[in-house]
Order: sequence, then structure tokens, then C-alpha cells
Amino acid sequence: MAVWARQVSRWCCLLNTARAVAVPRRLRSRGCSARACREFVPLAVLPAGKAVLCRLQAYRQLCVGSCSPPDRAKDGSFLSPESNLPSVQQEQAKVETLPDLNAKILDEDWDDIPPSAALDVISEEEAVQIIAEPLVPIQSSTLRDYVDHSETLAKLVHLGVDLSQVEKRQKAGQLLLTLDFEKDVKKILLFLKDVGLEDNQLGSFLTKNPYILGEDLEALETRVAYLKSKKFGKSEIAQMVSRAPYLLLFSVERLDNRLGFFKNELGLSVKKTKDLVIRLPRLLTGKLEPVKENLQVCQIELGFQRNEIQQIVYKTPKILTASKKRLKQTFDYLHNIMGIPHHMLTRFPQVFNSKLLRIRERHMFLAFLGRAQYDPAQPSYISLDQLVSLPDEVFCTEIAKASMQDFENFLKTL
Repeated sequence: MAVWARQVSRWCCLLNTARAVAVPRRLRSRGCSARACREFVPLAVLPAGKAVLCRLQAYRQLCVGSCSPPDRAKDGSFLSPESNLPSVQQEQAKVETLPDLNAKILDEDWDDIPPSAALDVISEEEAVQIIAEPLVPIQSSTLRDYVDHSETLAKLVHLGVDLSQVEKRQKAGQLLLTLDFEKDVKKILLFLKDVGLEDNQLGSFLTKNPYILGEDLEALETRVAYLKSKKFGKSEIAQMVSRAPYLLLFSVERLDNRLGFFKNELGLSVKKTKDLVIRLPRLLTGKLEPVKENLQVCQIELGFQRNEIQQIVYKTPKILTASKKRLKQTFDYLHNIMGIPHHMLTRFPQVFNSKLLRIRERHMFLAFLGRAQYDPAQPSYISLDQLVSLPDEVFCTEIAKASMQDFENFLKTL
């Protein structure tokens, strides 16, 4: 029996040695480092060694004996050592059925190799194949640095949004970085298309008004419904929204107050008030103080009557938002230098939208030629509309009855 125990012990040592050699060899073939193999092997062979050690200890107790007294039988007699031999034979049978080193079970046990650790040594070929993702900037003064990290920014750029202009608007850049394209942006884009904006208009619109992407969709739909209730057509709403990008940021109450202000202040009908804001929709979004001041200038300083102001504003809405200084200078030259009366200015108010330099150069050229006649009751009458709206070539040949070269030579003398 002692000989058999020595054979079992020698077989176990060979088994552990074979595992210690075979396992690192297989791990190295899979790309593991030598250090990882050395640290891994003792953990792999430890359970088998403990099991064999326990079996050998049990065998020694059976074969050599111990200090404890022998077991007693049920009748009180002592059991002989030979009565334990069957259990030893069963133990021997268990040991002899251990798997062979070359069995496929060993291969299956190590098929799932654990992932490499961060400090494992890798080859140069593996190193050059590693692609590092660019880091997201913690802080930047331009949205361009975040385009590669933000799906929202990337898709807005694809739509034609100019991020260099957006980042100039207060807190607009921070807003875009917090938005999710699928959850927040997409529904607003579909809403704007439903309002009537074309695909090629979305980029320009969002460049001017990126804040609409943070608005509540239900509130936007309510404002459009209000405009429809005021008999604005779909094409008219689309025109107003495209020309005044901030229009839909205003509440229904504010839009209603603005329409009421222009109707009451100018004494216009509902239809004329609607036509006025369609042609200049920024009247609904701009400040009212400049508008009130220009109305006072027209009435008090320029001397127009209320009904004349009404006609001037309805024909040329830009007068309400024009510079007061420019408005007074243009009127002074037209009325006091050229001698144009109020009723003629009321009839052709578009002259206030022209540059004063253009008016002055053409009037002086006509006066030089003796053709500066602005009274419709006199022959060779020249309307204010012809004076300011025609191109230089047409003005020279049809109005001044001179060549373009004559006009250029005259301008050099000024």
C-alpha cells in the first residue's frame, strides 16, 4: 500500500508540473505576457494540488494509523483495519479516472482567456492599430471644437447653420450643446417645414434664431394658430417667419398687443394693418420706442398731418424704423432745397428710403442742365420716383437727356 501511495504522489507532481508548463505556453500563444503567465499558473494548479493532498492524507490515516482509537462496531467490538480497504479502493478508482493532460477538456477550460490588463506589454504591431478617440474640450471659445463630439452640431452644420455667427449670440452656443437632435431639434425642424419654410431656408433661419430650438413645441403651434385666426394665410405666415426669425418667440398676448398698437396708433383698418406687418414683419418683433419717436418726428418736426402720416407709413413701412437723423436730413433737402411740398412727399414717400447722396447728386445734375422740374403741372415734369429709382444709365439718357460720361464728369466737379 505504501508503494501505491508513492506512485500516486509522483503522478500528482507530474500532473502539476505539466499544467504549470502547458498553461503558460498556451497563454503566450494567445498574446499574454510572461509575467501574466507566471502570476496565472499557481491559481490554475492550486485546486488540483489541494484535492490530491487531501486524498493522500486520508490514505495515510488509513494505512499507517493515527493516535485516535479505532472505530467501534455496533456490537461493541473494534473494527479491523482491513474493514476500511473497500473505501480505499473506491478512492483509488476516483484518482485513476482523472482526465488526461492531452484531453480536449483542458482546451475547453482555457478557451475564454481573460481580457488584457491596462499594463500588459503589447507588440508594436498591436500598438499602431490602436485608435484613440479625440478628447472633448473642457472649455472653448468656439463651437467648431465640439462639432466632432456633438451629433446635434454636426447635423446643424449639414443643414447650413453658420456656427461662427451662432456663437456670437448670447448663450446660444451653450443651448445647442445641451440639445439632443432626435429628442429636441428634429421636432422643431419638422414644425418649421410645416409652417412653410423650405429646406434651403432652415440653415439661414436657425443661424439668425437658434433659440427657437429650445422653445416648447406646443407654444409655437399656439402662436401659429393665433396668426391663422387673424386671417393670415399660410404663405403669408411663412413669409413673415422667414423675414422676421424671432416672430414665433413672442407670446400670443404680445403679438395681439402689437397688432392692436399699429391699428389704433395709425388709424388703419384690420386689412391694412395686416398688410403692413406682412410687408414689414419686424414691426411685431422690434421695440416700440423708435416707432413712437418717428411718428412724433413726422407730425411735430416735419409737419405732416395725421392722414398724411397714415398714407406714408402704409406705402413705406420702413419709415417707422428709420434713423431719425437720416429722416430729418432727407426731408430737409427735399422740402427746403428742392422745394418738394408735403403733398408730393406724401404721394411718393419711397424717396425717404433712398440715400441722400444719390438724391443730391442727381438733383444737382438736373439743375445744372436746367431740367430740375418736379411740379406735375409744368412741362418736362420729373417724378420723385424716377429721380431715385432708375439706374444711372437710364436716368442719364431718359431723364437728364445726357450721356453717362457727362454725368461722371459733372460728379468730378463736386
